[in-house]
Amino acid sequence: MKQFSLVHLALGSLLFLSSLAHAQRWPEAKANAWYERQPWLIGSNFIPANAVNQLEMWQSDTFDPQEIDKELGWAENIGMNTMRVFLPYLLWDKDATGFRKRIDTFLGIAAKHHIRPMLVLFDSCWDPSPRLGPQHPPIPGVHNSAWVQSPGAPVLQDASQYPHLKAYVQEVVGAFADDSRILAWDVWNEPNNISTEGPYARFEAKDKLKLELALLPQVFQWARSENPAQPLTSGLWQGGDWSAPDKLSPIERIQVDESDVLSFHNYSWPEDFERSVKSLEGYHRPIICTEFMARPVGSTFDTILPLAKKYRVGAISASLVAGKTQAYLPWDSWHHPYVLEQPAVWFHDVFYPEGRPYREQEVKIIRELTGTSPAADTR
Repeated sequence: MKQFSLVHLALGSLLFLSSLAHAQRWPEAKANAWYERQPWLIGSNFIPANAVNQLEMWQSDTFDPQEIDKELGWAENIGMNTMRVFLPYLLWDKDATGFRKRIDTFLGIAAKHHIRPMLVLFDSCWDPSPRLGPQHPPIPGVHNSAWVQSPGAPVLQDASQYPHLKAYVQEVVGAFADDSRILAWDVWNEPNNISTEGPYARFEAKDKLKLELALLPQVFQWARSENPAQPLTSGLWQGGDWSAPDKLSPIERIQVDESDVLSFHNYSWPEDFERSVKSLEGYHRPIICTEFMARPVGSTFDTILPLAKKYRVGAISASLVAGKTQAYLPWDSWHHPYVLEQPAVWFHDVFYPEGRPYREQEVKIIRELTGTSPAADTR
């Protein structure tokens, strides 16, 4: 009996140690081997043109598979193979089963178009007070006028809600942990982004940075505990010096130390983009730029994509189809709405609502770099 107990104790210890090993960050070799199996990644952040924000995209009464299918078809036709898609926590909290089914439906549509999305779990940008139900219409002339944070300030400030956040991460990641239709998990978008001016500033969570600094490593741990076959990441926000660990902010240090593959945002000139890439190469991990392309401020397909291809850095542009997010309007529209006139140059977005490219030359560049032949017009 004693021998039996010792054997089972040893086996139990091995299983426990094995589970710990699986819950660790991917070693460099595993991350790089995963990346070698991927095509050069190119795509866009995605929300259908008829959704003003993530909640309108995913709520049952406004979820629109036909529109998603049409727009992902346009993306496939120019050579895109990934999309970055934001998931709203509040919707899972209300209707976890229905939300999972709609995620599965979306993944099926994406797979039909040979697109493997990166799914984003939390987001610190724009409106800190998300609410379920009908979403307000776009504010005329204003960029991203209804985009909401997730989980949002009320939940972020309430520690009693954190077990629900853990359940959300583990249930969503766990449900799709072995799903080959998913490229990667972005656990938190721009966790160091705080509105210090404008209409949202006074609604931001008190001590937001401090709260997110404490939560971010836990979110990585919660996701990793489900042993996903896909890598985890959290994108470094533009503007920092990432060339050495001692130059990173506390949140950036967590992002770099915990990410299986490194990701970053850059909306600047190609010289700055290249500096960002070179500063991250020293960490010897795959690199994906998960937000770029803002034409008037120097970030364009023409200049950035050749660099991304040269360094084999994944390139995910800011937005795909001009629609209710009004992402074709510049950031300064929050201070000067474009009501009486339109900007001289679109900020983000690749397609008009009917599927016509904003610039044919951009589409030509994407097709040339991905080796994609134009298919029949799907508009």
